[in-house]
Amino acid sequence: QSLLCHLLSSSKWESNDDESSTFTSTLGYTSADYYCHLVKNMVFSLVTELKGNQFNGLNIQGRVSASRVNAVSLFCLPLITLPDLTSLLETLLLYHGGASKEILSSEFLETVNEAFLKKKISLPESAVFNLWLRHPPSLEKATLYLLDQLVSIQLNSLEEVACVIKESLLPQAAIHPAIFRIVNEIFKNALRETSGTPEIMTVIQMFIQLFLQAHQNENKQHKFPLKAYFPYHHQPLVTALLRCPFGLPNTHWSQHLKHISDTLKAFVEDTNISSPADLFEIWFLVACFGEWLDIAAEQLLKAAVEPDALLWLLAFYYCPQNENQQRTQTMVEAQSVYSRLMMLFSCTVLSVKDLEAAVHSIMDVEQCSNQHLIVHLLTNFLLFSSGGHTIAQEFIYHITETTDTSKEVCSILIRTAYRINRIGAEDQSTVKLLNELLQKLTLKV
Repeated sequence: QSLLCHLLSSSKWESNDDESSTFTSTLGYTSADYYCHLVKNMVFSLVTELKGNQFNGLNIQGRVSASRVNAVSLFCLPLITLPDLTSLLETLLLYHGGASKEILSSEFLETVNEAFLKKKISLPESAVFNLWLRHPPSLEKATLYLLDQLVSIQLNSLEEVACVIKESLLPQAAIHPAIFRIVNEIFKNALRETSGTPEIMTVIQMFIQLFLQAHQNENKQHKFPLKAYFPYHHQPLVTALLRCPFGLPNTHWSQHLKHISDTLKAFVEDTNISSPADLFEIWFLVACFGEWLDIAAEQLLKAAVEPDALLWLLAFYYCPQNENQQRTQTMVEAQSVYSRLMMLFSCTVLSVKDLEAAVHSIMDVEQCSNQHLIVHLLTNFLLFSSGGHTIAQEFIYHITETTDTSKEVCSILIRTAYRINRIGAEDQSTVKLLNELLQKLTLKV
């Protein structure tokens, strides 16, 4: 019966639906059964053809002509979302056949990518990675789709952000340097076009963390070294930034941050970089490892540290260009605010007016970069000082109303909560305050 049903697909009866229906019903098949078996047989036959015959242990895959493979990819177009077709899609995406040019239809590649992004089909990771490697427009679309997805939905924690990014398979695919470079370039453009919004910056930083985890977990014997993913001439800085904070005792964080700051300063000032493009490349590299920047802001308030190196690191991040001594001025103002905050840090009783007087410049600053840095320091002060806990909700509500920094403060809180969850053993009153502030701010944002 199966043989007759298969033969029927290429017989003259195929052109006559009535005769075909009568014949299959006589064999005990329904029309649905007939077409189901027909598709399965066609898929099996095509997969076998593409994978090639084994003869004396030699794979003769290359004997399938490029035009034939292209025709098969076109044949798949109306059937992309059919579950029975998955094995054929995978075989096509993994097929190369030695051709120097792409042999699969671009329409096929675009359609498969679209179906995958919208979760209409499920494919093995290797097939998805091959799709993006052989068709960069699909990779670009996947990256933009992820960014759009993350900024358009309400996410209340970095755990949720990480889950969405992992499901996209982009961090895992980025283990291939060609994919990493394209994704990285798209992230740079997204930052330029959005003027470095906190949401985009947080997504990029989380992506880099997940990429590094995927690279570490990669068990291939000949995986690419990490230096293959980052600009070669920045290697001393890259090496410093790549150190995972949680791979070091927290008592060594300040020392390592000073090393990062000194190395960065040598690049920026000692080598006298003047090109805006070169400066942006260094800034973007530092920004990708934003967890170190957050730890720097915390260490300034929680640990006994020499503040200059850590403040300079934050000043560079928030004011990379030093035209008209902007960064120098940012540094001076940051030092002033930091000194005032440290004078209040040990106070167990604080009022909103006390803190307002200490950071009055936040309410009236000409440079936006100053405001961002001060908000970062101030948010950490409220989280990690006992007096700050008592006025945190009132003061954060006040500054977000008067300075339009709701998203920025929310981003800092989300990143801090994620880091505390990873470290554990943080003061429970801080954890409770974090959750309360996030609950109110996410509703407001």
